Amino acid sequence: MMLETAVERQTIDITPDRFTVEDLCSIADAKPVLRLAPDVIEKISLASRYVAEIAKQDRHIYGVNTGFGSLCETRISPDDMSELQHRHLLSHACGIGDPVPERTSRMTMLVKLLTFRAGRSGITPELVQRLIDFWNADVIPVIPEKGTVGASGDLAPLAHMSLPLVGLGQVHFRGEIVDTRVAMEALGWEAARLGPKEGLALTNGVQYVNARAAEEVVRCAQLVKCADLIAALSIQAFSCASTFYQRSLHATSLHEDRSLVAGNLLRLTQGSNHDSLPGSNVAGEDPYSFRCTPQVHAAVRQTVRHASGVIEDECNSVSDNPLFFPEHDQVLLGGNLHGESTAFAMDFLAIAMSELAYLAERRTYQLLSGQHGLPSFLVANPGLDSGLMIVQYTSAALVNQNKVLATPASIDTIPTCQLQEDHVSMAGTSAYKLAQIIDNCEYIMAIELLAAAQAVDLNPHLQLSPQIEPLMRDFRARIPSLEHDRLQSVDIELAREFLNSHRARWAAELD
Repeated sequence: MMLETAVERQTIDITPDRFTVEDLCSIADAKPVLRLAPDVIEKISLASRYVAEIAKQDRHIYGVNTGFGSLCETRISPDDMSELQHRHLLSHACGIGDPVPERTSRMTMLVKLLTFRAGRSGITPELVQRLIDFWNADVIPVIPEKGTVGASGDLAPLAHMSLPLVGLGQVHFRGEIVDTRVAMEALGWEAARLGPKEGLALTNGVQYVNARAAEEVVRCAQLVKCADLIAALSIQAFSCASTFYQRSLHATSLHEDRSLVAGNLLRLTQGSNHDSLPGSNVAGEDPYSFRCTPQVHAAVRQTVRHASGVIEDECNSVSDNPLFFPEHDQVLLGGNLHGESTAFAMDFLAIAMSELAYLAERRTYQLLSGQHGLPSFLVANPGLDSGLMIVQYTSAALVNQNKVLATPASIDTIPTCQLQEDHVSMAGTSAYKLAQIIDNCEYIMAIELLAAAQAVDLNPHLQLSPQIEPLMRDFRARIPSLEHDRLQSVDIELAREFLNSHRARWAAELD
């Protein structure tokens, strides 16, 4: 990835280089000016010239002079080739539901550009540049959330992403959602006319689910590290033993991630007296939700790393069909439009993040249980006050929802297109579910943070570690200790905001 500083906005070249998922998220956040590298322009031009040449020949070329899907043997006359591509966008724009966030639309555009850079899709450099023009002018397509089955491409979402290029659909423009024609009139733009294969090139591939997966895997990578920090606070608040995160114990395991988690816990608890307080378990046999934190958190880390690698490979691959190889005079039809790798990765990640949240809820439950010298439900006068009793109910409800949502979408398929597309990945459903699980995970971790901080307040002989004391001070500056019952839905939201506002920094500071 080549970076260049401009006067007002950074400029980023779309090169053949590999973009990490963190690169993609950073670009979507920074909103730089995008530019095609010269060698990328040449590759795109070569393939588009090849498509223009072979489109004149008397041969079946799928998506160029034929219909789509099971209509692949239906020939289209040369005079109708452009109209075919326009009708393709219209017919495929069947998305429903709320629009995805503008950032997700940007990510989808960006991942689509990565597919085009290889010069295998047959799209013209002029149309690719028009997509870049939309990005650079902050005219971002509105994409409904639902409608893709994750094979034959994300047809519906990508059709909605592409409609503005031909003057249709809606866009985010100057802080509002408006009809595309309003933005184009304001900018003096004219709608594009599509050439052979261009409509199909825009809608084929799984850039929508890959974009969503990239967003979520970065969020997971941060949260799994934050979980170590919050667990370290809970360990001290619950007067746990210090044996289960010692280096010598984890040197017996071949799972490197366990040593990383244990190392974080060791550093974050160093200097605390939590393991010598009267409330400590004299046998050192703390509940598994504490004692097995290194093992469970490490397993989640392994899954996040696996998913990150898969999604990064997907985002940097060519996802389209057919693909053109002018140097060999070949048009190759295949399955690079299938999202099975993405679906599997997201489904596996959903299971792992559900478990991360479940462990956080179990630690919350233990903190409220009236053990280790702490009062029941973490309130000074239990009975008159219910304390954090129902806060744990909320956490339990979200854990239950996560368990249901963690059922893999990719184990199902529903044939489409008259059995031409008889196996699909359902990666779109995997994406929706994963996003909800991670949202729930944020709340569940925030509730553990609430409970742990309250337990610290009610553990008068506890000396927090120097590494955790600043966290506790910052948290209490935002959310006061619970002395008597109050509306705690507000506290939960504030705790989640606190987590999300700090998580990038926390993650960067931890192994």
